[in-house]
Amino acid sequence: MSEMIPAWVNGQLTPVEKLEAHQKGLRHKAISVFVMDGDRVLIQRRALGKYHTPGFWANTCCTHPRWNEESKTCANRRLAEELGITGLTLEFREQVEYRAEVGNGLIEHEVVDIFIAAAGPDLKWDLNPEEVMDARWIALDDLARETRETEGVYTPWLRIYLEKHSDAIFGSLASA
Repeated sequence: MSEMIPAWVNGQLTPVEKLEAHQKGLRHKAISVFVMDGDRVLIQRRALGKYHTPGFWANTCCTHPRWNEESKTCANRRLAEELGITGLTLEFREQVEYRAEVGNGLIEHEVVDIFIAAAGPDLKWDLNPEEVMDARWIALDDLARETRETEGVYTPWLRIYLEKHSDAIFGSLASA
């Protein structure tokens, strides 16, 4: 069964099949999570079976809420489903909107609720290989520099978050 996500059609929020939303570039709801250990962020490498941006590095977790699912509930659910991470306290930071081509004629036009969560260096994860092929900690400054200096490694939305919304997401941790 296809996954129905909240998207705006003719100005009204409507359940739409996820792939259709990306094929048509429909504006739709999404969530993104950044798990932090001080100035380090946990990033994930998307599984090669993903239908867009396979093998690209992204923020800790990102997805679309199901129809009638609260953003924070979705964020906690996907942390567990993708990375096996539970028990973190999510803090809403910002809502942003972006539009980006993600390959294969697909477009992400998202209204994203962004959350952060604090974790320690001993945080354990258990990657779901259908979703995530790798995860690692990286200093926020290094990540920002790498996303600016490399092509074809990081997802378009991660690049947008770091370039345009870093202060709102990371506060005092964000540098130029």
